Amino acid sequence: MEPTGSPEASIDLLGADDPSDSGARPPVPTAADLLGPDRPAAPRRAAVSGATGFVGTNLITHLASSGIDVTAIVRRPGSVEAAEHIDVAIADVTDTSALTDALRGSDVAYYLVHAMAGGEGFVDRDRALATSFATAAAAAGVRRIIYLGGLGRGDLSTHLASRQEVGQVLASTGLEVVELRAAVVLGAGSISFEMVRYLTERLPAMVCPRWVNTPTQPIALSDLLAYLTEAATVPVGIYEVGCTDATTYRQMMDTYAAVRGLRRRLVVKVPLLTPALSAHWVDLVTPVDSIVSHALIDSLGYDTTVIDPTTTAAAFSVRPLSVARAIAAALDEQDAAITATLFDRRHGLQDGVYTDRSAAKVRRRGMAADGSVAGLAADLDDAGGRLSWYGLPFAWLARIVLGHLFGEDLRLGRPTHVEVGSNVDWWTVEAREPDLIVLRSRGWFCGEAWLGFRAAPSGAPAIEQVGALRTKGVLGMAYWWALWPIHLVAFRAMVRHRRRRARTMARRMRAS
Repeated sequence: MEPTGSPEASIDLLGADDPSDSGARPPVPTAADLLGPDRPAAPRRAAVSGATGFVGTNLITHLASSGIDVTAIVRRPGSVEAAEHIDVAIADVTDTSALTDALRGSDVAYYLVHAMAGGEGFVDRDRALATSFATAAAAAGVRRIIYLGGLGRGDLSTHLASRQEVGQVLASTGLEVVELRAAVVLGAGSISFEMVRYLTERLPAMVCPRWVNTPTQPIALSDLLAYLTEAATVPVGIYEVGCTDATTYRQMMDTYAAVRGLRRRLVVKVPLLTPALSAHWVDLVTPVDSIVSHALIDSLGYDTTVIDPTTTAAAFSVRPLSVARAIAAALDEQDAAITATLFDRRHGLQDGVYTDRSAAKVRRRGMAADGSVAGLAADLDDAGGRLSWYGLPFAWLARIVLGHLFGEDLRLGRPTHVEVGSNVDWWTVEAREPDLIVLRSRGWFCGEAWLGFRAAPSGAPAIEQVGALRTKGVLGMAYWWALWPIHLVAFRAMVRHRRRRARTMARRMRAS
């Protein structure tokens, strides 16, 4: 299981399939087709505990976009922002009284909390947290608890056994409980997905323990969110969810490589490489949370596949993706998210993407009445067609020459109108507003790149520049680190160049 909620979040496992899968989904039956007229009504309000974790963060947005009012339960103020259909309640799951108040008025409550991130002793903490939540939900008049647990049957690791014990504790008050059991959640930001991403991207050859051949059945994030939403209206019970196909961790890395356009990775299995040793090996290669990843690796030797898909298929209208399609969807969803949140991304490495932020202050006389940089809009409308628009033209010329050595064909080109969808040189315009532009690269050998400029929305008047690169394979990572010293100078020179051009355009506008 992936960490799903607060720092006590659960962890997902991983899998792979045939990368040639075309991905067409079969027709989705309606609720009436599946359960008839007695299907329970959708909830008016849902509470989500663990709303700051990977699954929780995505779930509150998904529920709100479906028109369901959400109470996001968090421990720290400011960790989740209130929005349309989203209210925030401050409560620790250990505080049963405060939690009861937070749950009042909710028809259903999602339990996405796991104490694994706290290290040893998480089994006892999980039991206590689940008891507190079940007691509070009953006192608050919640109709149903929806819990995301972990796949696995028979002999289980401590982590997986604890996940299933939590489901039993939640049902102890007699409330309705729907328990979904899943393995790997395939989505950018999932601990397990990031482990697979970094191992596959950074190591063309690797030494692995025997668990690389362990069967598992991951699930696409979009499918999991659909299951969690429908869980409010299905019959009470335990449901196993996953992709259409089971896989192994070795196959999953092969599938990721195929989807990403990388060569198949050479994997040498070493029977004597213990989980503890392989955990330290993962620490060296990946930047994921070591406490969570170590606990996860302890479970990698256990089968986490779906045994009973029929019961789930009969209750839910979701028709899940294959593993290859789920991996592709995870990368596509991250692509869209980077475009949408480029100016909010923090500096440094996050989920396989390197981000560099720069800003150039603008003197007050260069500001328009509304706080935007005068002339920046005109400058952005003049984008493309010549290297001088970027600044440091000789550096960009050297970049074009470097790209030719790796099969790139970067050419200058200027559209009639700089608008969303138009091509500017080797970029596509992904976002365009009067004082904002986001460009995404086309055909770069080193990965996918984004470049954005905007007038700072608040604070000291400034032009912000953000560059991001989702590296592709060892070559992409080598490219980023080799050019990192140059980026330190070039990015700051580029944003100062943008400021000068904005001032020049502003003077022209005033003169005219």
